[in-house]
Amino acid sequence: MRSPRTSILEIPGDPPLIHEFNPEVPHGTVRSHWYQSRSLGVRRSVHVYTPPGYDESQTKYPVLYLFHGAGDNDATWTTLGRAQVIVDNLLAQKKAEPMVIVMTDGHASAWPPSTNADARARQSNAFENDLLNDVMPLIEKSYRTRNDRASRAIIGLSMGAGQSLGVGLNHLDLFAWVGAMSAAVPSEQAVAAALRDADDTNQKLKIFWIAIGKDDFLLERNKQFDALLTSKNIKHTFKLTEGNHSWPVWRRYLADFAPMLFHP
Repeated sequence: MRSPRTSILEIPGDPPLIHEFNPEVPHGTVRSHWYQSRSLGVRRSVHVYTPPGYDESQTKYPVLYLFHGAGDNDATWTTLGRAQVIVDNLLAQKKAEPMVIVMTDGHASAWPPSTNADARARQSNAFENDLLNDVMPLIEKSYRTRNDRASRAIIGLSMGAGQSLGVGLNHLDLFAWVGAMSAAVPSEQAVAAALRDADDTNQKLKIFWIAIGKDDFLLERNKQFDALLTSKNIKHTFKLTEGNHSWPVWRRYLADFAPMLFHP
């Protein structure tokens, strides 16, 4: 949660699972940045994964923006989600393209967030402004990244999935790959622009991918969103899996999503 480095119990798999550290494969690096958010007027932090060989090369890399759920912070995808280990293992297996992963703090206001609809909308707008006007410029200045829309992907889990859908579908000029895990789906009004012109949305999205577990408490809302997208002729993948609203599920989803990204 907001202190994700405590109370973690890991049971190793046999054979090892995709999120387990393998000393025999090359490993990337996770960096932590403090930055002053001009959009929010506060100091914030962001975690950034760079793939093996990043520091020795001059290559420019595509970027995956990866968001956490309610109550978590920008460290949670590495401490609990093991995002860096998952991608290290996928790269070693030649199942994914090398990429930079940017993990932000999804709470743009005080925790716990308000349940009032207007306040939630303000929080979403504040997060989006920080991402687009502070985080993305920081990343593109500090890292060797490819900065065209075909080289940017966005996905999150739960609250973060609502953010990835809201930001991604409203900024198809910036993101060509959009995903959601166990989504706290945004309202139809919040993504109206993408729904309004199916041909344009379908042409711009290389992948639009949504996944949720059969025992997830958000399942019905995701089914309704799937039906809405289908009724609007928006091309997408809706993946229903075993599992509930928990990290074992989201680790698997990242291992499914990352190999789809950044192919010509």
